[in-house]
Amino acid sequence: AAALLDAAPARTEAEMQAQGEGLLAAGAMAVLIKGGHGEGSEAVDLLIDQTGVTRLAAPRVSTTNTHGTGCTLSSAIAAGLAKGLALPDAVRAAKAYVTAAIAAATGFTIGHGHGPLHHFHAWW
Repeated sequence: AAALLDAAPARTEAEMQAQGEGLLAAGAMAVLIKGGHGEGSEAVDLLIDQTGVTRLAAPRVSTTNTHGTGCTLSSAIAAGLAKGLALPDAVRAAKAYVTAAIAAATGFTIGHGHGPLHHFHAWW
């Protein structure tokens, strides 16, 4: 959002909301502002659309296994929408899935740097 708006990265929820609203004003129908790279005990995302702001918070998981979180989140949202979920419900379900996949991968040591999520945590 910050790059699209030529702004500094959002550091607070108020700044996240302002940037999301800026993208709505530019023509987006809905915006999900991710806060996973922020600080604090919660990873807070904001879903912003014409009806308002939905705050989505989950416990922040301390791990380096975060490679692919954005791709996984967007794919899980798309899957939820394909199943007929409303956008807020699809985003909630996707965030819960990604949070669980990050937590399940905390014991992985794969490669160097940021490792992958555990996409199959519900089965293995």
